[in-house]
Amino acid sequence: MGKWVTPKPVCHYDRHYKGKKKLYIGALFPMSGGWPGGQACLPAAQMALDLVNKRTDILPDYELELIHYDSMCDPGEATKLLYDLLYTEPIKIVLMPGCSSVSTLVAEAARMWNLIVLSYGSSSPALSNRQRFPTFFRTHPSATLHNPTRVQLFQKWKWTKIATIQQTTEVFTSTLDDLEERVKEAGIEISVRQSFLTDPAVAVKNLKRQDARIIVGLFYETEARKVFCEVFKEKLYGKKYVWFLIGWYADNWFKIKDPSINCTVEQMTEAVEGHVTTEIVMLNPETVRGASNLTSQEFLAQLMSKLGGKNPEETGGFQEAPLAYDAVWALALAFNKTVGPLKAKGHRLEDFNYNNRDITSEIYRAMNTSSFEGVSGHVVFDAQGSRMAWTLIEQLQGGSYKKIGYYDSTKGNLSWYGNDKWIGSGPPADQTVVIEEFRYLSQKLFVSVSVFAGLGILLGIVCLTFNIYNSNVRYIQNSQPYLNNMTAVGCMMALAAVFPLGIDGLHVHRRQFPVICQFRLWLLGLGFSLAYGSMFTKIWWVHTVFTKKDEKKDKRKHLEPWKLYATVCVLLGIDILSLMIWQIVDPLHITVEKFTREAPKGDLDVLIQPLLEHCSSEKMNTWLGEWNTNHVLQHCSVTCLFLLLFLYTCDIIPVVLHALH
Repeated sequence: MGKWVTPKPVCHYDRHYKGKKKLYIGALFPMSGGWPGGQACLPAAQMALDLVNKRTDILPDYELELIHYDSMCDPGEATKLLYDLLYTEPIKIVLMPGCSSVSTLVAEAARMWNLIVLSYGSSSPALSNRQRFPTFFRTHPSATLHNPTRVQLFQKWKWTKIATIQQTTEVFTSTLDDLEERVKEAGIEISVRQSFLTDPAVAVKNLKRQDARIIVGLFYETEARKVFCEVFKEKLYGKKYVWFLIGWYADNWFKIKDPSINCTVEQMTEAVEGHVTTEIVMLNPETVRGASNLTSQEFLAQLMSKLGGKNPEETGGFQEAPLAYDAVWALALAFNKTVGPLKAKGHRLEDFNYNNRDITSEIYRAMNTSSFEGVSGHVVFDAQGSRMAWTLIEQLQGGSYKKIGYYDSTKGNLSWYGNDKWIGSGPPADQTVVIEEFRYLSQKLFVSVSVFAGLGILLGIVCLTFNIYNSNVRYIQNSQPYLNNMTAVGCMMALAAVFPLGIDGLHVHRRQFPVICQFRLWLLGLGFSLAYGSMFTKIWWVHTVFTKKDEKKDKRKHLEPWKLYATVCVLLGIDILSLMIWQIVDPLHITVEKFTREAPKGDLDVLIQPLLEHCSSEKMNTWLGEWNTNHVLQHCSVTCLFLLLFLYTCDIIPVVLHALH
């Protein structure tokens, strides 16, 4: 095995500022590897150093110098380089790592040496942990910064139910956990949460099966093509759906030929149309001069010159270059802020060593209160040391991305252009819209039955009038006219119950409905008791008279009329008592019953939920009785028992028994 040789650190001594004390910054710029961000970020940092060292109002007695290595975005390689930075002179006052995996390693170890760490290219949400990384700051916003923007858009478009699908990597899992907390605080529900490792087919099918409409997708660009190929197959796109994706994909990511999918460019273009992206603003969109006295466009021009005409799209970290530039300025301004407080305590920046916590605390305090205008926008850090920045909101319209707004998470301000476009008439619903529709009794049927009931009541009045008018006729007298009158009145009451039975929510207010319920019950119950009770009593009387065959006509024992009327009153009293107990113990109230949902005709994203209002009570079946043979026999037995007791009292049974003998 060959002996490993420590790479020589690169120092910049192009300019020597006579009489100034040097402060050394140890940096790791990945010039190769998974994210070769140092290709553009290193020149940007050098530009910032040159400007800071020329300024007479910032650190006039000091010169900042950069000592950097190529970490290749590899934690293993970064471990060796970190050792060299810490154990090789000169002492570094701060560390500047790049990608997330390297920053995690450096930030976790830095507290052992009382070092402040400032990263320019780390987005992992895991780094927003003050207990694990107590001295870490970053000018690159956390990936979770997308989430406040997403929540703001959910609220703008009045969505309360969303779904998520993620690639199972640490950065996306952390981002999704943060999103779940934020939407919960906003009263928004994540109804479906799917994940996949390499093949998203099953996850996409689950989204379709569970009726997901508003879907947040968290995955890398290569996996995004796989996801949307499956989305096309499952028809999980169109006017009913909205996808939220990460905005740092290439503009033509869905048109790139990928051997891992079997969808055409046309199919992919159709599937992704209308999706919304959120992207951290890394270049100030406004023309303002900040701490460096450069506008964002002037910075880009100088950076392009320093890169020597290289194609920005082929230069790693070009997008993040403004963050590296502002990182150097953040350090310079923080150092400048500590000079006075340190001097008051008898310390100087050049006295820093890895055991001096006082100087580290002052630098930390200055970094924590940083606030200035940079080429990447307003630079300010939150309580976890993460950069707060603007978020760009774009929408794919006609195959190309259009800016539709910005969101400033520091102020909670949404700048909206109003040019968002939708395949339908507007933003889709977050779920199938269920329209509740009350079903009412057919008015034609109600009128028809009411007419027949009215005719029945009219016939009852005619019969009652006839019976009263001819009450002196012998045949009428012999037929127990009072029982006939009770039967007629009972039938009219039962027929009159048709009218309140046909009244529903179409005719009266819900507050009046319980009164209608009670009126129905009493009218129908008393009417039935009068009609049935008097008819039953009369039939029993006729039966008693004509079964005395062995007695002569003039010796037949006649049943006194009051006993017949008492029989009807007892039956009616039992009914009244039952109704009163029912009304007191378990009164009727309005109940809304739901039926199977119905899909209306036409291509509408709605379902009809039929509802029916009716009268009910908590123990309705107990009061009405179960409609089976056992309960019918029980009810008949009780009724027969009362009748037998009454007939026995009236001396009817002895007469009947005597007649039988």
